[in-house]
Amino acid sequence: MSNIVLAQAAEAASNINPGLAAIGYGLGAIGPGIGVGLIFAAVINGTARQPEAQGKLQGIAFSTFVLTEVLALIGIVIYFLASGA
Repeated sequence: MSNIVLAQAAEAASNINPGLAAIGYGLGAIGPGIGVGLIFAAVINGTARQPEAQGKLQGIAFSTFVLTEVLALIGIVIYFLASGA
């Protein structure tokens, strides 16, 4: 019974309107955008408080920046899958 429900849900998800997929990606891109802003705001704040830790803070910032941007890339891949383009 649950396999039938999952198959119906997968079929419904593949028939989504491309406009709705674009809106969904736009909303999904807000999170990584805010995250990147918070990451680099924290680096600037930390560097202002402790200038000798700038190198270590920048290394951490760029690694978390990459992780945050991966979320945006996953979102755009899902957009293309959902819109059927």
